[in-house]
Amino acid sequence: TSVKDVDQDEVVKRIAHFLKQTGKVKVPEWSDLVKLGVTKDMAPVNPDWYYIRAASRVNTFRNIYGSKLRRGVQPNSYAKASGCVIRKALKSGRKDLDRIAADLRQTTVPAEF
Repeated sequence: TSVKDVDQDEVVKRIAHFLKQTGKVKVPEWSDLVKLGVTKDMAPVNPDWYYIRAASRVNTFRNIYGSKLRRGVQPNSYAKASGCVIRKALKSGRKDLDRIAADLRQTTVPAEF
């Protein structure tokens, strides 16, 4: 079983919780100062945002975490989130992803049709 075989919301939540509990991911000093994209004005409010980003995949989640770009009098457009932050968070370790997905797959009861 791999990460792609189970519900992604649950996988991200479990992996983020695992990374926080084990201490395998160290939150960098700049995490309270960084803004996560050109559309953001401030740092994230959620204190666990770094663990959630570390549990996500880069390209897919650049789209998910992105938001509208305000351009003054011009029409709004869409801008992706910062990929650098997500990539740095992902360097922390891939081994545990498949193990967590396998545990999640075993605990999830298949839906009846």
